[in-house]
Amino acid sequence: MKKIGTDKAMNTYNRLSKNIEKVIKGKSQMIKMILAAFFCGGHVLLEDVPGTGKTTLAKALAKSIGTDFKRIQFTPDLLPADIIGVSIFNHQQGSFTFHRGPVFTNILLADEINRANPRTQSALLEAMGEKQVSVEGRRLDLSSLFFVIATENPIESHGTYPLPESQMDRFMVKLSPGYLNRDDEVEVISDQLFDHPLDMTKGVASEEDVFAVMDAVLSVRISEELRYFIVDIIGATRKNEYVGVGASVRASLALMKMSQALALFTGREFVVPEDIRMAAVPVIGHRLQVLPQAKFSGITPQAVIQQILEDIEILE
Repeated sequence: MKKIGTDKAMNTYNRLSKNIEKVIKGKSQMIKMILAAFFCGGHVLLEDVPGTGKTTLAKALAKSIGTDFKRIQFTPDLLPADIIGVSIFNHQQGSFTFHRGPVFTNILLADEINRANPRTQSALLEAMGEKQVSVEGRRLDLSSLFFVIATENPIESHGTYPLPESQMDRFMVKLSPGYLNRDDEVEVISDQLFDHPLDMTKGVASEEDVFAVMDAVLSVRISEELRYFIVDIIGATRKNEYVGVGASVRASLALMKMSQALALFTGREFVVPEDIRMAAVPVIGHRLQVLPQAKFSGITPQAVIQQILEDIEILE
């Protein structure tokens, strides 16, 4: 693939961001984080109450690229085969034929992922971690563009199964869209007086453009000092008095990649400390297990990370 410059990569990002913002109002920072994870080859978990635009956002991203999109509605009776696929016996040929499931796509929306049982949730582990699935002893590769946007409702607990730590660790970032402010909500209902903006969303970037930006992200320089800064942040979560289980090495890699993408979106070819600080909470927060006594005292993962960022000094 021919490498592109920072300006062209930033141009692709800006086209995608502005196109999605025509549908999703007032969430430019969240869109930036999702696109950063997307261009890093990661996955996103959106946790919020229903009606905050989680599903619409996933569809808007897919339509903006003009790529394959599939949705899985997770329910308690969903089986792993419903995600990966199933082999069906062909009587005429006298053999089994594998019918691919919805995981064989580019952008996958895993809606209300915490409603499925742990066995079904785990069907996505290999797919998200290695972009492949194992079926009857065979390895089947997924699209190199494979990207999961999963949603969950944090309020309703009846009939849900909390995501295990191993699965939470597969998500590069966790975000909470939140409600719109007054003006943005008025704009949303005004835009939908006659039709939905999503119906008019057109593609503004090709898959080739996306791969070019992914390649450009890898080319963003990050100094050894900043790599140590990242490792010190992650290491501090493992020693924190309020945390039972700290962040993994996967968190260090995710924080580095996200900071590279955010630097690129700003038009820089190098990472600065602010890029790392901006990505820290979305990347690390969902990977920490705060001790029960700390939770009762009102200590949150976000507060722990913010304190760590304040405590660690770096020459800028």
